[in-house]
Amino acid sequence: MGDAAERPPANAMTLGIAIVFGLVLAAGVLFATEWVPPEITALGIAVALALLEPWTLVTPAEAISGFASPATVAVLAMFILSEGVRRTGVVGRVGRRLARLTLGSERRQLAVTLGLGGPLAGVVNNTPLVGVLIPLVVDLARRSRTSPSRLLLPLSYISMLGGMLTLLGTSTTLLASDLSRRFLGHPMGLFELTPLGVVVLVVGALYLGTVGRRLVPERIHPEEDLIGKFRLGETLHRARVEGGSPLEGLTLKQGQRGEDWDLDVLQIVRGRAVYLGPTTDQTVRAGDLLTLRADAAEAETFAREKGLRVLPRRRLTDAAFVEGGQTIVEVTVAPDSDLRGKSVVSSDFRNRYHGTVLAVRRGDRVLPERIETRELREGDSLLVLMELAKRAALEAMPGVVVTRVTPMEEGLREPSAEEEAARRRTPVALGIVAAVIAVAALGVVPIAITALGGVVLMVATRCLRTSQAYEAVSWNVIFLLAGLIPLGLAMERTGAARVLADLLLDGVLGLVSDPTGAAILALAAFYLGTALLTNLVSNNASVVLMIPVAIDAAARIGADPFPFVVAVTFAASTAFLTPVGYQTNLMVYGPGGYRFSDYARVGGPLQLLLAVVTPLGIALIWGL
Repeated sequence: MGDAAERPPANAMTLGIAIVFGLVLAAGVLFATEWVPPEITALGIAVALALLEPWTLVTPAEAISGFASPATVAVLAMFILSEGVRRTGVVGRVGRRLARLTLGSERRQLAVTLGLGGPLAGVVNNTPLVGVLIPLVVDLARRSRTSPSRLLLPLSYISMLGGMLTLLGTSTTLLASDLSRRFLGHPMGLFELTPLGVVVLVVGALYLGTVGRRLVPERIHPEEDLIGKFRLGETLHRARVEGGSPLEGLTLKQGQRGEDWDLDVLQIVRGRAVYLGPTTDQTVRAGDLLTLRADAAEAETFAREKGLRVLPRRRLTDAAFVEGGQTIVEVTVAPDSDLRGKSVVSSDFRNRYHGTVLAVRRGDRVLPERIETRELREGDSLLVLMELAKRAALEAMPGVVVTRVTPMEEGLREPSAEEEAARRRTPVALGIVAAVIAVAALGVVPIAITALGGVVLMVATRCLRTSQAYEAVSWNVIFLLAGLIPLGLAMERTGAARVLADLLLDGVLGLVSDPTGAAILALAAFYLGTALLTNLVSNNASVVLMIPVAIDAAARIGADPFPFVVAVTFAASTAFLTPVGYQTNLMVYGPGGYRFSDYARVGGPLQLLLAVVTPLGIALIWGL
């Protein structure tokens, strides 16, 4: 934990401690507000620590040591290994087989959701896993006329808890293991957390299957199709091109050049032929039927100026867009997407993703007009019109997650050659992941090296192309880890961690005189403190900030510090109170149509329940 001679005396507020606290406060504000991307904030902290070395006691070499940290390398490798498994489609195939057992029962659907999401998150990184399971769960709900809102929030929560079963499920555990190695000389074994992880997973599943089930709201109506979910009924119109229209003989782009309409011509329907409006080079003919997206007043004005006749209104469904080789899909902006902070226009969405955005949904709100110029956020759901043949390519692209497809396209799309090839490599991909787990469990080779070996095999066996391996990595998470790791060193070396530990313990130790009771109460206090912090900033930031504090607190009361490290690790993966606390919460925010308050209503009781169960479980398993 560093050279004691370098540290200031206990309870002394030095300039170094003040500087570190200032950096922590600045980081917390920037993480919470996201005025700049979190990964850039983390890198800025590392730079500041190096520049202020005389006070932070962190050398330039140590400030960039996070890039060579075993945790950073292992997390990078696990993203790639998880992508190799994801591309085989094995999770979806297993899920569909299990879904047949539900027989229309919402309880059984929830049981399948919890049974898939929890255990699998222990061996496959939970963030891409949830991306795979969301469309599966939504389809399961649709077939049984259940609201997807009833299943998606439990999926997010159970994946968080399942990620604690082993070191491989989440970046949090790998980072905590590396910090424990640095400060205590005690890296976590691959299955060292499994006994407590099983207890927490079972308790969480029981809560979500009983009390939590009654608290989860029904935000999306079970029978809503995609057009209904995005409330497009009032904004879709059909208009026929009259003879003599100014559009005749022109493409749609030529016919609207230099004009500013809050309107999209989505389709040209000509007999049995259907052309995708935004991309077609077909010229307009008299008698063509145009599908317009606009409010009623804008559609009438456009029709009057362009010589169109708006047809009597009738309700359009998904079926109107699944014809002529077209389809509509819901995609969610991924937490690490470069679409964040950009609009549909500025991101060149149409050319990058080969689709036209018809509507944007943020939680339970559908955003109003001028969606092309509105700034997108992570967790936003987009309704996209595209060519059916290009949907497979969309599913493979980074930045968005396909979270729902219309059932109207069932049977229309054949698996691509690449999908079939990936499916045939399922045994190879699963065998590589199993080998990584087996070798890492033996402890003869560090997890980071074992995982990198798995990456080499994934590419060598053609389970992944090199470009796909690069795209699989959430680089913002890698830079976040690398930038934050030195902050833990600064907190421990300057004595900032000790000052925080004293502040936290002063409010706890006076309540209980018994040493064991005081240790358990202190453990619970650190669990709750970390759990609250992780709902405001990232889970990895919480681990970096709280582990040094917890270690110093344990030293003060004469307790074993490792159980305190475990408490912080588990608490950092329980961001149940807000949609922004954890990546999987954001991923279900739009598809589930949730409100911000839904997370606290369902997650609050679970947070309190685990604040009791986890410290008691730690005391029983590891002692104090």
